[in-house]
Amino acid sequence: MVPAWLAACAAWLHATPVAAAMREGVWLYPVVETVHIAGFSILVGAVAMFDLRVLGCARQLPVRALGAHLLPWAVASLLLIVPAGLLMFASQPGDFLANPTFALKLALIALAGLNAALFHVGVYRGVAAWDVGTAAPPCARVQAALSLLLWVAVIACGRLLAYT
Repeated sequence: MVPAWLAACAAWLHATPVAAAMREGVWLYPVVETVHIAGFSILVGAVAMFDLRVLGCARQLPVRALGAHLLPWAVASLLLIVPAGLLMFASQPGDFLANPTFALKLALIALAGLNAALFHVGVYRGVAAWDVGTAAPPCARVQAALSLLLWVAVIACGRLLAYT
């Protein structure tokens, strides 16, 4: 059940010119969705490469150097993902808010973000000990595997939104 204040916000957003353009334009929604997917591909690709390294692939690559290279790509991808996602949401906010798959997608994104934050403030602080040629600590490997699982689930939810 959507709270009344949130339903009112959704109704306001639905009535905006931007939302109308997203609904009525022949090409606007598909272009915005393509930008969203491209940005998400960059984000998940960067995350997956880093997580696979933490899980033990390519141990000759320094974890810190790989992270320093991939993190800017992941952060920059948010400049594509967030505005595009908000535009798509604006097209039918009431429908999205009522869709349990959308709620699940947002929850999974929040969990993936929390997992990443905990990784960086936790086990990653000791990365010097396992930077090159050494297995990451079990906690780091669990968090990397969880990260991969969460992002695959987010992708699945994104696709399921078209069918639910």
